[in-house]
Amino acid sequence: MERFHFNSDIEKKEIVYIFMPLLLLLPILFYSEHLYDVFKDEQYIYFHLAIQIIIIVFAMAIAIQTWLVFSHLKLERMLNIGVFFFIIALFEWVNIIEVHSFVSVNTIQTSYLAMWLHLIVRLLLAVGFILMIMKREKPIQSNHRLVKYGKASILAVITLVILIKPPSFLQPFIVVGIQQSFWQNILQLSATCLQVIAIVILIKKYHFAFKRVTWLVSASVYLIISDVLFAIYKDPYAIGNVVALIYKIYAYFFFVKSIYYVSVEKPYQKLLQIQKNLEQSEKELHYQAYHDDVTQLANERFLLKTLKADLQVDNGTKAIIAVEIDRLATIRSSLGISYSNKMLKLVADRIISVCPVNYFAAKLHEDQFVIYIKHYENKEELLHFCYTLKSAMKKDPLQIQHFSLNGNLNIGIALHTKGCGSEETLLMQARLAMKEASRFPKRMLFYTPSMSDGMADRLSLEQELHQALANNEFFLEYQPQVNLKNGKIESVEALVRWQHPTRGQVSPSIFIPIAEESGLIIQLGEYVLEAACLQAKAWQELGLPKMKIAVNLSLGQLFQKNLVSKVEDILIRTKLEPHYLQLEITESMTMNIDQMTLLLRELKSLGIQIAVDDFGTGYSSLSYLKDFPIDCLKIDRVFVRNIQHDKNDEALVSMILSMAKHLRLKVVAEGIEEINQLAFFLEGECDYIQGYLFSKPITAEQLVATFEELHLHTADILSRLNAIEEYSI
Repeated sequence: MERFHFNSDIEKKEIVYIFMPLLLLLPILFYSEHLYDVFKDEQYIYFHLAIQIIIIVFAMAIAIQTWLVFSHLKLERMLNIGVFFFIIALFEWVNIIEVHSFVSVNTIQTSYLAMWLHLIVRLLLAVGFILMIMKREKPIQSNHRLVKYGKASILAVITLVILIKPPSFLQPFIVVGIQQSFWQNILQLSATCLQVIAIVILIKKYHFAFKRVTWLVSASVYLIISDVLFAIYKDPYAIGNVVALIYKIYAYFFFVKSIYYVSVEKPYQKLLQIQKNLEQSEKELHYQAYHDDVTQLANERFLLKTLKADLQVDNGTKAIIAVEIDRLATIRSSLGISYSNKMLKLVADRIISVCPVNYFAAKLHEDQFVIYIKHYENKEELLHFCYTLKSAMKKDPLQIQHFSLNGNLNIGIALHTKGCGSEETLLMQARLAMKEASRFPKRMLFYTPSMSDGMADRLSLEQELHQALANNEFFLEYQPQVNLKNGKIESVEALVRWQHPTRGQVSPSIFIPIAEESGLIIQLGEYVLEAACLQAKAWQELGLPKMKIAVNLSLGQLFQKNLVSKVEDILIRTKLEPHYLQLEITESMTMNIDQMTLLLRELKSLGIQIAVDDFGTGYSSLSYLKDFPIDCLKIDRVFVRNIQHDKNDEALVSMILSMAKHLRLKVVAEGIEEINQLAFFLEGECDYIQGYLFSKPITAEQLVATFEELHLHTADILSRLNAIEEYSI
């Protein structure tokens, strides 16, 4: 939609075209007497002839242009414009013949036929304008063009015949001499009034078609001025008459401009805009085809294309660094795509911020990142970059929803030398090293050929893990926790196990990381929680003493928006009283304390207990101990194992026990395997003990069958240490 504003050089020029002819009024106003008889008889004849020919050319140009354009647009209004100007061209041509056969060298007068032709042309223009403005545009068939032009030609011929040889009853009205009659004056005035009405209607449409309306209004205005001047200056030698002829040309010129704009210029502009849009769309499609939507980094297709081109030209020292965010699949499964995408964007921004100019960053469709180095000097350069990248990720936690996560990265590096394989091979090697790096503390490895064999087995295990839940291959074992105050087994920890149909039992240290990476940890965690609650309730119904059951929450479960409602739903379905359930979170989960406090309080409001597992192995601030609504600390087995040999571990455990006592928190010591370890925790007034010294993890059936034996065994161990005077089983 065009608006009424002048904001380009073209529009400013058009304004000059419109108003410049008004300067011709100045000679009329101030120099009309001095310019009288500026054209002599013959000069005026030739001048008038030239004007008429130009008008015919303009009219025919419009008729021909609309004829040609109609074959593409097929619009009735466009066809009517061509028909009107075709008739006008015919009448103007007859007018030339009539006028120049009627004039003489010494007298310049106009015949009655020329007067009528002039009036008919004016009426055609005015009436045509009104009809074209008021009538709605509609498509018509191609054959209508010949029909309308044919009818117009016949009507024009009939009109000319009537004017040249009028019937007897029309002769008094038509043949009235060389001066305009009363009826001719009325018709002249009517044409002018219709032209004014057309101008008013057009002005109302300025905001919808600025350029076209401007040209049409200008044409109408100059036609009116021309008629007024003709009426005032009847003497052909007066300068006003000459200016009137010039204004008539301008009016037709503006008609041509209007039709040209509608039929040629505007469609051409639209065509240019379409072409521009297509080019822009091609660029956007090309960009989308070779870039990632979320991070705006180059994608795998672009990376492989670049690698292939570079390796063909220069097969020198190059390297690929593959990077993945630890537990991203878990985050995606828990929070959803939008939040994990935000995390990917944050990671991409940090990668870009540390990449040198000759490092090319890309993102793979598996939510992994790749940095391609076209040339490196030595391995130290690559290691330095990797450490810089890790530091950039660790500098500030990644804030996702209400969780603040450390950007733990797994990094694999593959080196390429001459004759070392294709671009796909190089990329695969970097990704294998990246996957293998997740098993090591530094989480950063160079590729070695031996990695390929181990990764194939790991990928196979991941596929089998997807089927394990559906095939009920998982089960729980329970490790008792002994209350050192009374020697009773008052709680157990639920531990998930995988009985593979062909591999046998798969260690949790193997399948848990794979489950976290693949996002299956959410489903697995829900299975463990529900199975543990069902078992605790089943033991109660069997008559065993009511025991609390401890279940670990994974990071993925903590990310779930509906975690609280899921836990509540499981408690309702299993009919387990909430205070017999203890949920354990690991200290290494670095989170926003305020939001985590809110989440734990919501869980706590259900009536369950909260414990911090692996306490002392993390690196978060201890300030959360006073903010989190926790009930229990679990001392990791790493410290328990070394308290007899490492004074630092002994001091650290003693500090934990003292701190927990002052904070009124219960303490569970994990991994008790020796009497001396037990003695240390008894002396430190630890609350609960868990370890192989009392019992290894056992099945639910074994716990029922050996429940009394376990208590006897526990009493025997404690009695040997004189921990209590009397135990009743």
